[in-house]
Amino acid sequence: MSPPPLDPAFRSYLLGIVDVAERDLDKLVAELMDYWSQPMEDWIVRRHRELQREGVKCRHAYGRIRSELPARRFRSPPLSERQIRRILYG
Repeated sequence: MSPPPLDPAFRSYLLGIVDVAERDLDKLVAELMDYWSQPMEDWIVRRHRELQREGVKCRHAYGRIRSELPARRFRSPPLSERQIRRILYG
């Protein structure tokens, strides 16, 4: 599903402040909207994979995920590390 077209004035504003070719702006906006609109569970799984690739041990990754949740776009109740593990592993 593609995002709705940008308002022409907002599009002009973005092109004025971001060093990106006009043809790449729609892709950039779509990527940003996709990233920031992920459901909480999907974000937790993605973030866990990223931390694993960085070599972060699981016991540390759960704490980092827990501390990063409040900064996300979605509303999330405070989750325990156990709740995060349950989302990851069922």
